[in-house]
Amino acid sequence: MNNSLDKDRKVALAVVAHPDDVEFLCAGTLALLKQKGWQIELVTMTAGDCGTRELSPEKISNIRKAEAAKSAELLDADYHCLEFRDVFIMYDQPSLRKVIKLIRQVQPTLVLTMSPSCYMVDHEMTSKLVQTATFAAGMANISTEDASPYFNVPYLYYMDPMEGKNKFGDMIEPGFVVDISDVIDTKKEMLKCHDSQRQWLLDHHGMDQYLETMKQFSSERGEMVGVEFGEGFRQHLGHGYPQENILGTELDEAVHQI
Repeated sequence: MNNSLDKDRKVALAVVAHPDDVEFLCAGTLALLKQKGWQIELVTMTAGDCGTRELSPEKISNIRKAEAAKSAELLDADYHCLEFRDVFIMYDQPSLRKVIKLIRQVQPTLVLTMSPSCYMVDHEMTSKLVQTATFAAGMANISTEDASPYFNVPYLYYMDPMEGKNKFGDMIEPGFVVDISDVIDTKKEMLKCHDSQRQWLLDHHGMDQYLETMKQFSSERGEMVGVEFGEGFRQHLGHGYPQENILGTELDEAVHQI
């Protein structure tokens, strides 16, 4: 497999579990890549059909997909939902084929996805599915309708877990932090698009001040490397994956190693 970066193809794909995960965890980094001329693709596994206490799954899903699409527009990005259901993202053959097909269709140079260890299994399953799909997309004997094998294993990065900690409460240190101070307003505007979730998080998580919570965590990550706001990542460096840090190359001085 050819793992070298195609300099003429700069496509960054973010695959997250739910609408608003991008905005909390990687929107700033995507905004910086956009400034560098990258094409941005945003994908959620689910439409967030359980993010309410009052609305039907269909109604809240339509609302949340519209919110995600509105947010994506701020990066001139395409948004797509793979139509899994909340809490039912499974690591099985049908799910893998769906994510493999996505990788083959988008043909990304780099992929950002959820942390392998997080408070919610949906996040962890998304991470596992994306890990396998990025490697398996080039396996010709795996068939996917209307999508041919993609023979370049993309650069793969894991975002921070929510609140920076795993399910045991242990803090997860990122491998590096991207300085997003210059684009924090873009990140904030993207998160503001998700109006439906403020009350849901208040009711279910006891989480108020939606925007301030995002800014606080971004500030904490920034403090790790002496900048105002940051987003943390770990790179997948297993066998067969690109070993150089393309985010470091593309974003240069904005990337700070821990």
